Amino acid sequence: MSARPEEKTLTLREANQTFARAVREVEAGAAFTITRNGRPVARLVPIGDAPRRLSAEQEAARLRARERMGTGWPIGAGPLLRDALHER
Repeated sequence: MSARPEEKTLTLREANQTFARAVREVEAGAAFTITRNGRPVARLVPIGDAPRRLSAEQEAARLRARERMGTGWPIGAGPLLRDALHER
């Protein structure tokens, strides 16, 4: 039995070390197959089709990030043009 294509795979050790992050990803729709010694032993999947609900603090942070992405960060590097970055 192998992980489904849309699922990520975590070793049992990784699952233990990153459980809170994995649960946040599952809340956002991700799914994980957890393996022990290379063999699948468990799946971590969302319950039902309910979308993740953000807290007021998370929603405010998301809106701030989207606004900042729209205006960019002042890093003093000048314009970053794709052609200039990928010169041949």
